[in-house]
Amino acid sequence: MADIDARIQAEIEANPVMLYMKGTPMFPQCGFSARVIQILTHMGVPFNSANVLEDDELREGIKTFSQWPTIPQLYVKGEFVGGCDIITEMFQQGELETLLTESGVELKTKA
Repeated sequence: MADIDARIQAEIEANPVMLYMKGTPMFPQCGFSARVIQILTHMGVPFNSANVLEDDELREGIKTFSQWPTIPQLYVKGEFVGGCDIITEMFQQGELETLLTESGVELKTKA
């Protein structure tokens, strides 16, 4: 498990916004992952993602790493933010934008 923890730690440190999800941003494999992608895309958030369906060790390892039982999982500047319900609520209340901007994540403006 140490190897997967090290991999996850490296990914969340290297990517200001990192999403562990089922599927890919272009082809999400569950509604919850699709919802988080929709929110991030709508907000113009630059992010990286990892498809847990391609790697069973990652799929189980991310749950242990965060001590959170479900996927997707969003990390901002190395900190676990939450899953779909939390991200949705934060977005609706304006808290997600505040968190991102205060963390130094530059949102892409829509033309």
